[in-house]
Amino acid sequence: MKISFLSSVAIVVLFIICSAATPPANETYFFDYENVLGTSFELKVDAPSEDKASEAEAIALHEIDRLSGILSTYESSSEFSRWQQTLDVDVNVSPELFEVLSLFDQWRENTNGALSASAGVGIALWKKAATLQKLPGSKELSEAVTVMNKKHWSLDADKQTAKHLTTDPLVFNSFVKSYIINKALDKVMNAGQITSAVINIGGDMAIGGQQTERVTIANPKADAENDQPISVLKIGNKAIATSGNYRRGYQIGKQWFSHILDVRTAMPVSEIISATVVADHASDAGALATAFNILSPSESETLASQFPDVEYLIVTKDGQRIESDGWNNLEITPIAKAELKSQSEFELAIELELARFEGRSHRPFVAVWIENKKKESVRNLALWFNKPRWLPDLKKWYSKNYETNRTQERMGMISSATRSAGKYTLKWDGLNDEGKPVKSGKYTIYIEAAREHGTYQLIKQEVDWNNKAQHFDLPGGVEITSASLDYHAIAQP
Repeated sequence: MKISFLSSVAIVVLFIICSAATPPANETYFFDYENVLGTSFELKVDAPSEDKASEAEAIALHEIDRLSGILSTYESSSEFSRWQQTLDVDVNVSPELFEVLSLFDQWRENTNGALSASAGVGIALWKKAATLQKLPGSKELSEAVTVMNKKHWSLDADKQTAKHLTTDPLVFNSFVKSYIINKALDKVMNAGQITSAVINIGGDMAIGGQQTERVTIANPKADAENDQPISVLKIGNKAIATSGNYRRGYQIGKQWFSHILDVRTAMPVSEIISATVVADHASDAGALATAFNILSPSESETLASQFPDVEYLIVTKDGQRIESDGWNNLEITPIAKAELKSQSEFELAIELELARFEGRSHRPFVAVWIENKKKESVRNLALWFNKPRWLPDLKKWYSKNYETNRTQERMGMISSATRSAGKYTLKWDGLNDEGKPVKSGKYTIYIEAAREHGTYQLIKQEVDWNNKAQHFDLPGGVEITSASLDYHAIAQP
């Protein structure tokens, strides 16, 4: 009996020791916001508990806020904005501002002057042109080029000072968002007990830790959230950035001009519509993605050869794909979906804008789906959520779709040109959830939104799927401030 008792005690002690030595497996947590650096924010983190994941969330947002307070072009109180108010005086600046100014010097040299913070001069010119609806003249463009080619600052590395030399407007774009993403990811990964994390701000992201991430690349000619991507990658411990002309720019008359300018000419770029870059460092990915929109493909290839860790995909305005030699090593062969190709000559575009609050805000849960005349759900277009336990808050979607869509995945990581905060587009190609074309007739589109702590909204609109163009502007509300449906013929290539 004594031996048996001692054996039992030993087993219990051994069990306790083993349990203490083997921590529980981490789970994956998601956090979504709007209006972070003027666009959308996603954090995916593997942590041992929800509390630890929330701590990582707070760390990431705090670092983003801190760096925005230093580097923002748009906040008048930022260190960069205050520095721009100085002239011909050496100013002691923060390590981050000094580093970014130094990086801009490097990238200006790397791109032979194509990439520069002085693009702010050209941006101001084209914003004015869009307001007046009048193209800039050759003299205005030439004067802008002269101003942009001036030396706008000087740096003293020993004293860590920066001297502002002009009064011309400067902007921190191209790679600064990616720079901030990388710094925030480093803070998260150093927090302890975090085994992997992904930070995605407006389509640029950094990935760290033990897990790889599946990343889709948006099609610049069809950039709805649920459109087929042009590439699907599997990436680990890397950064990815996409830059293109398809979400932001200037409409002057019937012409659309990219927001990306070539500082050497003050003209918006036109030959390249999208460039995606994968690199070890996010600031490299961001700078190169922008530069590849400006440079010729041969110039881009030469520049990329200086960075052994870089892979890229460039899309020209005529749809040509230009890939680096190692791009296909990152690419996942997509599941064949030839049978899902629409047989309809029409499609339905659904545009919605989520409410914008002062500062950043959590993105609400959103569901978008289609029902037929019998009130049967025929197609689920979107389900955006981060905590599955709150899915019942999407009352209508949950009652009609949960049983048949239990494996519905949240919106995945998408690399794309930067979106405006809260603005999303979805498309319906006339197929049901099984990939078969629906019959002609009337269908109801449902858009449902719910927030974790209260507000709720449901919008619905009947559309006649009959190959006759229709447009509906839907009334906004507390969560979805505006929405529209546009049923139209599919543009032929």
